[in-house]
Amino acid sequence: MASSKKAPKPLPMTIVIKLGTSSIVHEQTHKPLLTTLSSVVECVAELRAQGHRVVLVSSGAIGVGLQRMDLPARPKQLAKKQALAAIGQGRLIALWDNLFSQLGQPIAQILITRGDIADRTRYLNAVNTLTELLSMGVVPIVNENDTVSVSEIKFGDNDTLSAITSSMIKADYLFLLTDVDGLYTANPREDPNAQPIEVVASVSDIRHQVSTKTLGSKLGTGGMETKLIAAEIATGAGVATVILSSQNVRRLTQIIDYNNAHVLHPSTDPSNPLPRPPHTIFTPSIAPLPDLKLWTA
Repeated sequence: MASSKKAPKPLPMTIVIKLGTSSIVHEQTHKPLLTTLSSVVECVAELRAQGHRVVLVSSGAIGVGLQRMDLPARPKQLAKKQALAAIGQGRLIALWDNLFSQLGQPIAQILITRGDIADRTRYLNAVNTLTELLSMGVVPIVNENDTVSVSEIKFGDNDTLSAITSSMIKADYLFLLTDVDGLYTANPREDPNAQPIEVVASVSDIRHQVSTKTLGSKLGTGGMETKLIAAEIATGAGVATVILSSQNVRRLTQIIDYNNAHVLHPSTDPSNPLPRPPHTIFTPSIAPLPDLKLWTA
């Protein structure tokens, strides 16, 4: 007689998803990429329905501000960038709220500066706020406060912010959505011999095998180098980090299932192997730093 036992439900996880500006607005027209954004919202709703906690780290305030003011390109002057961020941030969160509201999912806006991270008390307050929002079933949408954060706009990016956010809430996974489907030995758009790298156990070792000179889009601030930095921070905190194309966001659950079964917790049963969606995973440290040392670092 067949067993009547049901398969155990997967344990709830905490998942951080980071979208760059190139995944949110069109590089030339600056109009929102509604197809991509809708796919992200549907993916998040699916993860929430499975019991997982989800945080979005969303760039795009300056890009949305460019469209609102009908400007052709990202300006170089800091004050203009800050002004565009102030114009675009409200419209950006309104866009997210509209899309999530269609599925009945409440969201919250969290704006963070490097000063908030550097001060221990403010850092712990941010951790407590994020933790409470997740316990309430809310999806926090985190962004750097570009309006007042000078260093972010001039030098930084939200890849680093997403890694810090992941370590703050002790996430299980960090997904860095970009315009390529993983890490390659060279820029796949320019070098036909570029080879994909599926699993990375050491960021410092992989730096000698890949080229990270390619920059992000004209609207964004990051590139593959910033993703390696983010992966180093997140994996040091015990967070599995994945690079994948924003066009493949609907495969996010498949990527989690595959890596849980074959990479992070390999099964001894080779039957019924799961297909591997395109992506690169950076495996987490087996001895992550404690919170105070992570914050200090």
